[in-house]
Amino acid sequence: MSEQSYKKDLQGKELSPETLMMSYGYDPKLSEGSIKPPVFLTSTFVFKTAQEGKDFFNLVSGRTQTSENHKQGLVYSRFNHPNSEIVEDRLALYEGAESAALFSSGMSAITTCLMAVLQPGDVLLHSQPLYGGTETLFLNTLARFGITSVPFQNGYEQESILDVAKRIEKGKKVAAIYIETPSNPLNTLVDIELISQVAKQISTNQNGQIPLVICDNTLLGPVFQKPLSLGADLSVYSLTKYVGGHSDLVAGAVVGRQELVKKVKAQRNAIGTQLDPHSSWMLGRSLETLQLRMERANESAKILAEYLHQHPKVSKVHFPAFFPEGSVEHQVYQKQCTGAGSTFSINVGSNEADAFRFLDNLAIFKLAVSLGGTESLASHPASTTHSGVAQKVREHIGISDNLVRLSIGIENVNDLKYALELALEAI
Repeated sequence: MSEQSYKKDLQGKELSPETLMMSYGYDPKLSEGSIKPPVFLTSTFVFKTAQEGKDFFNLVSGRTQTSENHKQGLVYSRFNHPNSEIVEDRLALYEGAESAALFSSGMSAITTCLMAVLQPGDVLLHSQPLYGGTETLFLNTLARFGITSVPFQNGYEQESILDVAKRIEKGKKVAAIYIETPSNPLNTLVDIELISQVAKQISTNQNGQIPLVICDNTLLGPVFQKPLSLGADLSVYSLTKYVGGHSDLVAGAVVGRQELVKKVKAQRNAIGTQLDPHSSWMLGRSLETLQLRMERANESAKILAEYLHQHPKVSKVHFPAFFPEGSVEHQVYQKQCTGAGSTFSINVGSNEADAFRFLDNLAIFKLAVSLGGTESLASHPASTTHSGVAQKVREHIGISDNLVRLSIGIENVNDLKYALELALEAI
C-alpha cells in the first residue's frame, strides 16, 4: 500500500479512529480505483523474483526482521492476505496499539495467544467469572498440556489477588494473568491498572519474570475501554460480537505490542487459525459503523436497565453504571470505562421456570446466544453458554438459574421496553 494510505493526520491535526476507518491502510489506486477493498479470494500470491520469494518467507517465518530494504510481502493466505492486513491495521489504530492479528474466532484468538506465551508447567492466574468457553478451555484443554489455571474473584483488591498467587505451588511460574472485564455475563469489573501492578509484584518471587497481562476486551472495546493504555500487554476480542456487529460472521483478534503480536502470529501460522478473506472484508465494513452502533446501543441499554432496575419482578440488574457511588467498583468503572456497554444480565423471578417463562414470552428480542449485534438478543447463561461450567462454580460466581442475559441492539428503545414489560407480566 502507498504511504498516503497510512496517514493518521491532516496537516498536523490527528484524525479520529471513526474517520480513519473509512480509508486507513487501503489505496484505491492499487485496485482499479475501487472505493472499497476487493475481496482477495486467493490461496497464494505470485512473487516477482525467486529472491523475493525467499525474502518474504524469511520475513513471515520470523527468520529476518522488516527493514527499509526488506518489507513483508504476501505469501500464502494462511500467513497473510490483503483483507486481513487492512483490518489488522485499523483495529490496532482504534485501540492505540502497535499491531493486531485476526483469527477465525474469539476462542481461536485466545487459544493461539496462550499457546504462544505459555509453556507446560506454567501457571495462568485468571479472573472469575469468565465466558464459559474460556473457562472450559482453561480447565479441560490447557490442563492436558500441563498448564495450571488458578482463579481469583476479587479483581480490585490487591492483597486478595496476591494471596491467591502466594498459594501457588512453590517453583511454579505465573507466566500470565488473564482477565475479562467486564465479565460475561455478570459485568463484574477487574482493575486493569491494579493487575499490571500485581504482575510486577509477582515477578519479585520469580527472578524478575513479569507475567503478561492479557485482557478480554470484547464487551466494551475498542470504543468504551482501552486496556493497553491501562497497563495490559495484550487485548483479545471475539470480533463476532460488537466489532462484527451484525451476527453474520465469526472472528477474533489479539492486539498489542509489536514483539508480542509477532509471537502470536507465528503461532497462528503454525496451527492455521488465520481469518479468511471474506470475513476479514466484512469486518472492514463493520468497523466503519462501530462507533455509531455501540453508542446507540449503549444509550438504549441505559434506558432499559433503569426501567428493569425499578421493576418488582427483577431482583437485580447487573449493569456497570449501577455500582454504588463511592464503591471500589464504581471507582474502577469511572477510571477505565467511558460507557457501560449494552450487554447486561438480570435476575428475574426466582428460578429457572420463571426465567424460561420470561424468555418464551419475550417478543422482538431473539432467543439466541452471542451478543453485540444490531438485533437484541436474550439467553439463559446457566443452560447455554455456561452449561459446561461446573454447577458449584456457577453458583459460587453468581450464574444462577434465574439469570437472563440481554444484548441490546439498535431497534427503537420504546418498542424494546414494551416487549420487556409484556414478558415480565407472564411471570
